[in-house]
Amino acid sequence: MPIHLEVVAPDRILYKDDVDMVIVPGAEGEMGILPRHAALMSGLNFGALVIKKANEPDRHIAIGGGFVEVRPDRVTVLADSADRVEEIDIAQAEEARRRAQEALARGLEPVDEERALAALKRAKLQLKLAERRGGSRRPVSP
Repeated sequence: MPIHLEVVAPDRILYKDDVDMVIVPGAEGEMGILPRHAALMSGLNFGALVIKKANEPDRHIAIGGGFVEVRPDRVTVLADSADRVEEIDIAQAEEARRRAQEALARGLEPVDEERALAALKRAKLQLKLAERRGGSRRPVSP
């Protein structure tokens, strides 16, 4: 008996299907969710969401914060930012990391510093996951 997973970013639905298990980067650490899991809501951290389906390779989505709602038959992820690993452009991620590091080095107002730190975390996560996968060089889809 699978569990239905939906991963939603501000600009699109990244994934919608039945899965055997999902691992999310919860605010307090990674959480493995199986069918008939107890209901819960949690904040999400920056990290990899892992989708497991029988007889298929694991899929990874880079998550940049947000929330997860778990019900016994459904998992809904509302991500602040999310990128399928196969869509990550390493050159773009490296450029984003460089720009964020330069901005932080200049010294910023607190709000701008928070944005630069988030951009840096996102770029580092994208690079880590893309390089682990084999280094996609395709541009990110709109």
